Amino acid sequence: MIKTRFCPSPTGLLHLGNLRTALFALLFARNQKGHFLLRIEDTDKTRSEECYTQLLQQDLQWLGMDWDEGPDHEKGLGPYWQSQRQSIYDQYYQRLETNGSAYPCFCSEEQLALARKVQRASNKPPRYPGTCRHLTPQEITERLARGLQPTLRFAVSQEGHTQFKDLVRGNQNFENSDIGDFIIRRTDGTSPFVYCNAIDDSLMGVTHVLRGEDHIANTPRQIMVLQALDLRIPEYGHISLITGEDGAPLSKRNGSQSAQDLKAQGYFPEAVVNYLARLGHHYEEDGWMPFEILASKFSLDALGLSPARFDVHQLLHWQHEALARCDQQRLWEWMGEEVHHQVPQEKQEMFVQTIRHNITFPKDALHWAEILFGETLDYSEEHGAILEKAGPAYFHVLLKTLESAGADYSAITTALTRELGIKGKDLFAPLRVVCTNQLKGPELVHIFALLGVEGLMARVKSVRGFNSLEIAE
Repeated sequence: MIKTRFCPSPTGLLHLGNLRTALFALLFARNQKGHFLLRIEDTDKTRSEECYTQLLQQDLQWLGMDWDEGPDHEKGLGPYWQSQRQSIYDQYYQRLETNGSAYPCFCSEEQLALARKVQRASNKPPRYPGTCRHLTPQEITERLARGLQPTLRFAVSQEGHTQFKDLVRGNQNFENSDIGDFIIRRTDGTSPFVYCNAIDDSLMGVTHVLRGEDHIANTPRQIMVLQALDLRIPEYGHISLITGEDGAPLSKRNGSQSAQDLKAQGYFPEAVVNYLARLGHHYEEDGWMPFEILASKFSLDALGLSPARFDVHQLLHWQHEALARCDQQRLWEWMGEEVHHQVPQEKQEMFVQTIRHNITFPKDALHWAEILFGETLDYSEEHGAILEKAGPAYFHVLLKTLESAGADYSAITTALTRELGIKGKDLFAPLRVVCTNQLKGPELVHIFALLGVEGLMARVKSVRGFNSLEIAE
């Protein structure tokens, strides 16, 4: 059975790049009727925090990206936190040392830095020169007796090459002589990513690893480790990275946001999923798709090789698509408590229907709630000029018609046209400004219904105190 995985480090919030990696892995698993594994890679003791572990799980669940195996979904291959798997890693260290595939390294950081400097001066790629590779057992014992704490390095063959077929990029070939002996155990006994990540993928039965192209240089190293341990090697696929609109790697500076940021702003999870599923992956259909259809049409062959550029306008497009499909009750709940306090209960349904096509986020709904149900409008200079131009006669006719016909939009616009001979902008702009202090927004007929005759009359009468404008009763 196909099994993919997502293995974040709980050192911060999940951002768009992490989320897309997880989504692609999940979509592929669902497409292949396989399983999706979540593993927490928390070996960085100084930066990993439990709060981030909880938040990343909440973020995945918010997006509808549930895992089949991992925290709270035990399948007998855990624990699913790397910090709890050290004894497993230690067993394989012993095996590697026994078969001659690993050795202790006592080089200090100063020695390593000097070696790299010499290599660069000679126009050679910086890599470990193998200083400790041929230490005798006596030399090792003597250094340990002096209290030196060694790392453990993997002994890379200096002949041949390591190759694999990348699921996205095709055949990859790495000359072993270009890869230095790399560290697989730190001086404090903990395991770096390149080692424990490979061990866990194999032991947990991961068949397909999808990750960013920045990991491609790790892959030959991980293959070497698994070969030396005679462990199963998964297939690897490296997806293109995401850049900002400026073409630079995506960061907070050029548009990157966390799942928590997106949720706080009011993005719908299915909007985020529809966007990310297309960020570096091509679908023949341009329209909205529920998760099941996104998965059924997902293909590794449709993953692009070029960097995927983040476009906030596209993300907003999918937000509007989600809004258009949102039912009344969910939309009302999404608007939030501040809106709920502003809008009278008997007008909730009408309010939602009136503004739903004029909002993107809950803050927009609050904006309209304050406009429509606030006590007064503070007219801007620009809008005040529109009211001044309309003149007292305009508002006299408006008040008179409200008194006789109530909040009948058709009757009011007909009366204004008939008695003043106006139409178009001269007719509608003052009407919209006096009702909402806006020049754009929901249809006026619905605004009239929401405000009601009393609300409309109050707003018309409030115009009397604006600058020199006077309205005859």
